Amino acid sequence: MARPVRGTQTLVDQMGWVFNRPLLTGIELAWRWSLGVPFLLVCLAQARHILRAVPLADTGFDNIDTQNPWVAVVQLAGVWAHYQSHVSAVLLWLVPAAAVAWVILSGVGRSLVLKRMESRVRIRPIAMMSLQAIWLVLLGLTLSCWFRAIQWDAATHITFDGNADLIGYSIWAIFLSLGFFSLWAFISWPFTMAPLLMLLEDRGPLDALAQSFRLGSVFTSKLMEINLVMGIVKLMVMVLAMVFSAAPLPFSDQLGPDALHGVMAGATVFYLVGNDFFQVVRLKSFVEFWRTFRGLPGL
Repeated sequence: MARPVRGTQTLVDQMGWVFNRPLLTGIELAWRWSLGVPFLLVCLAQARHILRAVPLADTGFDNIDTQNPWVAVVQLAGVWAHYQSHVSAVLLWLVPAAAVAWVILSGVGRSLVLKRMESRVRIRPIAMMSLQAIWLVLLGLTLSCWFRAIQWDAATHITFDGNADLIGYSIWAIFLSLGFFSLWAFISWPFTMAPLLMLLEDRGPLDALAQSFRLGSVFTSKLMEINLVMGIVKLMVMVLAMVFSAAPLPFSDQLGPDALHGVMAGATVFYLVGNDFFQVVRLKSFVEFWRTFRGLPGL
């Protein structure tokens, strides 16, 4: 029987361990930003191309009624109708290309992070890529279900005959968003644990994925707990970044727009670095739980 484990209380130790090894966070940042920065540049270039083809002035955007949100919603829908076909055409090739790039870079990057954590493991980037692809498909399905749920919420509570239920819409939007967030935390942990089992126990990708569902109730509960808490921590980091970006607003006249843009950029970088740091902390926590419940002597 494994020795007693204190669950999320061990996170403090893992955070300190990762903080004292900044190279781990640096590797995570490197592979994520090597994808994210070019992806954003491509999106910016495509947006400029679409705006040159269909200028905002030609869509009625300048005539939106900012004093009446219900009228503005209808007007924005009309503006979007001008761009929908153009955006869809870009997404048809951009989303698959980004997905393939993410699978490749995440497979290599995550392998390097785990190799740095556990020097005895053998790097298997192709096998890692296959598991990352499965994780990405699950994420896409979850986001698609969430989007359809929000569409249902909007169609049910927001009408344009003067009877829109904004409170009901907001309640359901919050409830559905938190619900899908919690669902993702509860269903995604096996797909995070599978790459660890594959490398730490030298299994095949499908064997590791199947084994991640058969870890036992005690081990599984710890992984689910960590996954949920890490999600909550990332939300807290996001809220903290929003507070940082909004803090200078009362002094906007004195600071000027350039300073505010700098603060917002700094807050965004803070969130991204914090998010990547806690990604590594979660991996380290999973590795330590594996060591406690399944680790082989000497590992």
